Parts: sequence; structure tokens; C-alpha cells
Amino acid sequence: MSVTIKDVARAAGVSPSTVSRVISNHPRISKATADKVRAIMNELGYHPNLAAKSLVSKTTYTLAVFLPRPAEELFLNLFFAEFIRGIVTRASKSCYDILMTSANSEQDEITALSRLLGSKRVDGIILLTSRRNDPVVHYLNEQRFPFILIGRSAEYPDILSVDNDNVQASYDATMHLIKRGHTRIGFISGPSHLILSHDRMKGYTRAMKEAGLEIRQDWIIEGEFIQESGYRAMSILMSLSQRPSALVVVDDVVAFGIVRGLNELGYSIPNDMSLISFNNTALTELSSPPISSVDISIYQLGYLAAQNLIHHVQGTYMGEPRTIVPYRLILRDSTLKS
Repeated sequence: MSVTIKDVARAAGVSPSTVSRVISNHPRISKATADKVRAIMNELGYHPNLAAKSLVSKTTYTLAVFLPRPAEELFLNLFFAEFIRGIVTRASKSCYDILMTSANSEQDEITALSRLLGSKRVDGIILLTSRRNDPVVHYLNEQRFPFILIGRSAEYPDILSVDNDNVQASYDATMHLIKRGHTRIGFISGPSHLILSHDRMKGYTRAMKEAGLEIRQDWIIEGEFIQESGYRAMSILMSLSQRPSALVVVDDVVAFGIVRGLNELGYSIPNDMSLISFNNTALTELSSPPISSVDISIYQLGYLAAQNLIHHVQGTYMGEPRTIVPYRLILRDSTLKS
């Protein structure tokens, strides 16, 4: 005979409703009680019947992660795995499953979302990127469907979101190079339609202006979040008669492409070019030389996105709409005094 919720309650010395609240991660249940009940559940081999629970509560215990286009590029970037690890870790604590979905084109995005919402397969949606005039954010906000954005929205500042202060982070990264004596600093950006690229460019620009340094447009190169963008940027910058001595790079993966490009051209880091990038993914420390990077706490961003959305779905979220996750500069051998 299978173990029931009443069996767990009897063994733990609590009511069945308390066991139910523990399963739902109700905030009013103390940690001691929750730990005791979960220990009994494990001991008895009890597994919640989420299908039956869903019929009663009209929830699916599933969150969707909506992947930005092109989704293939995400799997080439280590930050994506850390995001998902944080999301899955927190979701599993509340017995939520994760469904990943995407669209092939901007025109298909609303169709895909409309189909997802209409099927009632998920309780909430996590958006991994923020764009200017984002039709996805507009649609979900209009539909009043629970969602959270990793990043920020320029049009809807009060939606649920988790982000870093990317302007200040980029400012600090640029100022680090300036304090090292660099006066010729370039910027390798991501796509201009992304809020992330805009904010990090803004921080770079602010630092350069405060230091009275020239901002040269031929030292600012836009690309995608892939190695080839960094590789291509090096072929452009190193062919200039006047080139920068240091770079602020929007993403670690792009920085790896810069390292490869400089090595092939016969230049070295940091002697010929200093650089600092963003994300502090695992390979930055293993690169040769190790790359200075801004640690944006990728795992924590994903973890909090899932946590805040679950609380929002359950009607228990009490925090501010926008959660700011701290960052820190991790300084390594790729930044040298000029």
C-alpha cells in the first residue's frame, strides 16, 4: 500500500494540512517543522501526487524558460548553463518542473506564447533577456500572466525582474583600466537592441567622460555573444594605425575570441592589450592568461528568478518588483598597468 499524506502527518506529529503546506513551501511554516516533515517523507518514501494536487489547486507546478533567439547561441555560452542551474535548483525545491521553449523568429514569438498560455501547461514564465520595445514583455504584461525578466524593461520598470546594476558594473570595470593608466580604451558590445548592451555601454561612456578621455567610435565594435565576434573585433582593431591599449568586453565568450585573435596575430595579453570582461564563467580563470572579469552572480540571478516567480504565482511574494543582485570585479592577469 502506498504512503499517504496522512501517514506522513501521523509520523511527524503534525496535521495533514501542515504536510501540504510544507510540500508547497508555504512561508509560514518554520524551517524546523519543514525539515522534520521532509525527513519523514524521505524515510517513508512519500512522493507528492502533483497531478492530483494540480487538479485541486488549478496549478501545473511547471515554469517555462523562454529562450531568446537565436537559441543555438545560448548553448555556446557557459553563462546559460549557470542560469539554468540556478533556476532548476530553486524550482525543484518547490517541486516545480522546468519547460524550455523558444521561437524561430520575432513574428513567431507571440504565436508561441499564445499557444503556451492557451494550453495552460505552465504557471509562469522566465525571460532570459531584455530588449528594447520587447513585444514578449508587452504581450505577457497585457495578458497579466505571471512572468519574471532577467534584466530590466525600459517600458515597464515595475514588472517583476532580477538584474545587476550593469551601468555601474561597466563603469567600475572601465575605471579599473583607467586607474591602471590606460587612456586608449575600447568597448566590445553585444547587440544594440539589448538593454544589457545599452547599460554596459552607458557605464563605459560615463567613466571615459569623467576621466576626460576620448571615446572613439572606431574603438567601439558591436557583435553577438559568441567567440567569433571577439575574433572579428581583433582583426578590425589591430589593423588600425591608432588602436586601443585596453578593452572592456561585454561577455567572457567574446573575450575568448579576442584572446584567440590576438594570439594568431602575434600579440600578447596583457603586454599588447589589456582586457576585462563580464560574467566570470569558469573558463576565465583557466584562460592563458587568466581573464579579469565582472562576476555578476549568474547562478544567483537564475535562483532568485525562479524563487520570486514561484512566490508570485503562489501569491506570497512580498518584495520589491525589481531585485538587484550585487556584482564584484575579479581581477586577474589580463589587466596590466599601462
